Amino acid sequence: MRYEPGVDILADHSALLAIPAFAPAFAIVGVVVYIALRDRRAERRESTSTGQEDDN
Repeated sequence: MRYEPGVDILADHSALLAIPAFAPAFAIVGVVVYIALRDRRAERRESTSTGQEDDN
C-alpha cells in the first residue's frame, strides 16, 4: 500500500463488509447452543423425576 502526501486513510472497510457474512453464522450457532442446553436440562429433569418414581 502506498502512502501519498496529503492523503489520509481513515478506515479500512473490509471489517464492515465482513459483518453481514458472520452475523448469521453467529446467530445460527447461538440457536443451536440454546436448543442443546434446553434439551440437556429437560433430559436431566426427566431422568431425576423417573429416578424418584422408581425409588417409591
